[in-house]
Amino acid sequence: RGSTVFCVHRILPTPLTMLPRLARSLRVGRKFSLPSLQSVGIKRSFAQIPVVAAREGKELVSHEEAETFTSKDDYFKSYQLPSAEPADKSQRNFVYFVSGVGRVFYASAARLAVIKIVSSLSASADVLALSNTEVDLSGIEVGRNVTVKFRGKPVFVLRRSQEQIDEANAVNISELRDPEEDSVRVEKPEWLVVLGVCTHLGCVPIPNAGAFGGYFCPCHGSHYDISGRIRKGPAPLNLEVPKYTFQSDTMLVIG
Repeated sequence: RGSTVFCVHRILPTPLTMLPRLARSLRVGRKFSLPSLQSVGIKRSFAQIPVVAAREGKELVSHEEAETFTSKDDYFKSYQLPSAEPADKSQRNFVYFVSGVGRVFYASAARLAVIKIVSSLSASADVLALSNTEVDLSGIEVGRNVTVKFRGKPVFVLRRSQEQIDEANAVNISELRDPEEDSVRVEKPEWLVVLGVCTHLGCVPIPNAGAFGGYFCPCHGSHYDISGRIRKGPAPLNLEVPKYTFQSDTMLVIG
């Protein structure tokens, strides 16, 4: 209360003889400091003992005494921690075994979960089957155009004659809207493979028609030549050439 200073936390429990004096000091607001208590024989707390010993250059307990310290009633031993080394090592080995088995189990479960997730993200068998289209070229005659389906879109496969090949190569590419050499659009000069989708609005052109003998889109009047290049009409680009390979002379794989 007020400026009253208490030093009770620095002393041992107050004897019963000091309680009346402590009560009077609290009632009148008088200081009840450590010197007044020391004058009547109250000792300092145990927390001050190491500080006093260090200041006076004394050693409380030597290392040898601390190692061999015991009590007659074994009260000190009852508070000692047990040895870190177990007496029965088989118990420790069992703990290691259970821990190892648990880690292997969790690792296997995580591996299976990753495999499930990756397999669910990959394409299914029916999707993979639609990704490629095989075309048998043995039955296609010279000058004939065949339409096949590739990923939901029509593909024109034209077997060109030598006259048509010469006509495609004779075109001056500087006059084309989308300049492109015929040799760039075909892997074999005899075979022309293009998507049957008009580059204007996505209509399907008519093969072997138009002003240039190639493809004609009747929707808005786009004309393509024998190489699938735009020659007349609103279409801005040539017919797209899909990715394809020849597995043999008679087998074409689109995709």
